Amino acid sequence: MHDLLSMLHALRRPSLLMRAARIGAEDYRRDIHLPRQMGYGVLPRHGAALMRLMEIEAAMDLQRRDKDASYSLIRHVDVLIAMIGEARFLRASLSD
Repeated sequence: MHDLLSMLHALRRPSLLMRAARIGAEDYRRDIHLPRQMGYGVLPRHGAALMRLMEIEAAMDLQRRDKDASYSLIRHVDVLIAMIGEARFLRASLSD
């Protein structure tokens, strides 16, 4: 799991995008926010959820950089909020 957190820490995104995500992550509630990204049903564990969110975010960042017309800034921030929230939960579970 430390490798997963290291990968997350190594992400380089525009500072305004990350600032918005960090502010949003303060109110992150897994049961409400995560189903929007993962689909409804049984939610995966924190590590699996974070891996899937990182895959989704990488595809969205590629759309952003390619200036793809289907890119959604709001959805990108929402995914980043979920990533930050899941990373916090994962760090907390590792320190227990």
